[in-house]
Amino acid sequence: MAKRIAALLLATLAGIPWGVTATESPTREEVDRWFDAPIEKSASDVNEGQLVFLSKAPAKPVHHHHNFVVITDSTLSDGWARLIQCHQNLDRVPAAQILFSRDRTRNLEISYHHGIERAWVEGNSVQLQNVGPGAWLCIQALSQALRDNRDGTWTLRNGPFMRKFLDGYYPMHVSMNVVIESSRVHFAGILPRTQEGFQVWETPGEVSFDAWFEGRLTTELQFNVGR
Repeated sequence: MAKRIAALLLATLAGIPWGVTATESPTREEVDRWFDAPIEKSASDVNEGQLVFLSKAPAKPVHHHHNFVVITDSTLSDGWARLIQCHQNLDRVPAAQILFSRDRTRNLEISYHHGIERAWVEGNSVQLQNVGPGAWLCIQALSQALRDNRDGTWTLRNGPFMRKFLDGYYPMHVSMNVVIESSRVHFAGILPRTQEGFQVWETPGEVSFDAWFEGRLTTELQFNVGR
């Protein structure tokens, strides 16, 4: 397992990759510069939170949020799964934070960061100071996101993922790999459904998705669990 996780980290850092929130209020001019948006962009062009999948990737790099989750027999006993979360092309802001559920996250630590003056764990959050261009960040933790529905099925719910500044939501890239290391667990389905801008792949022992969107994205992966 350690080798599998190390390989995933190396692959992610080579460029294969719950929202990042700015903690200081930027000006409209700063937002336009960060997102390469024209100053004259009208209010009607700003996404106010509705989920819109993108038919093609934006011309310029955007924040890529990648999750890697490992489900084992132990996860079925206590709900805790290994999580690696990496962020590529973080937005240039003086300060930001990544928040996790206080009750459903433990052993939170930073594995790697680049292009960030300072990064540290504070309670159930990762705090970032002076995020530069092309910044990278990888975090690892134990997550209790997998829930027993008490009917022989389990749900892995993630999100909402979002990239929001001031009054608008901007393009974001989110991907996930779920590795299943239990013969009792079988992938049953996912919401949203596969569509343009939201692709899903299933291989033996693993299910993955890749999403390009604006707005707020929440995903639910369903699994059947035998005895």
